[in-house]
Amino acid sequence: MTKTETSGPRNVPPTPSHTVGPFYGYALPFPGGGDIAPVGHPDTVTLQGYVYDGEGRPLPDALVELWGPAPDGTVPQVDGSIRRDPSTGGYLGRNGVEFTGWGRIQTDADGHWYARTLRPGARGHSAAYLSVCLFARGLLVHLFTRIYLPGDEAALAADPLLARLAAERRDTLIARDGGDGTYRFDIRLQGEGETVFLEFQ
Repeated sequence: MTKTETSGPRNVPPTPSHTVGPFYGYALPFPGGGDIAPVGHPDTVTLQGYVYDGEGRPLPDALVELWGPAPDGTVPQVDGSIRRDPSTGGYLGRNGVEFTGWGRIQTDADGHWYARTLRPGARGHSAAYLSVCLFARGLLVHLFTRIYLPGDEAALAADPLLARLAAERRDTLIARDGGDGTYRFDIRLQGEGETVFLEFQ
């Protein structure tokens, strides 16, 4: 029988009381949280990336919430992201038909996240974007940002928010095109390349 050496703090694994919370891995993630697009929809895009802390380390326990309009720019007004069985209360999953525009994705052990959604349409004077809400350990208040997809450079140049940012800061809000309808968007909480976060008043 092997014994674990616990005579010093370096030998004791951390417990929740040793780690800065809050913790979001319990009850909030749900199966299919990143499968926002209806199955087989032609405007489906895949977004993926990593969440990094201020020292460039990936966060394995962050939650990324996405909110986006339909390809025609309208905001979905339908239920169906987290359906429950009325008799058992169990999770039924999405119905695979309705587009709610909303998803919640937990990062994996490597800090990676991905979602399948519909390419958003533009609304008003802004270029098309997805709204992001980020929850992570050490953040007592969640953070807001945006994901703009490349493709319409004129719209990106004219966007009121992007136009106010220096080029290097602006680039933290624009996903990189990976081809075949895939886009890379990393979120950096602090330090070099820190993502632009928004404050709502």
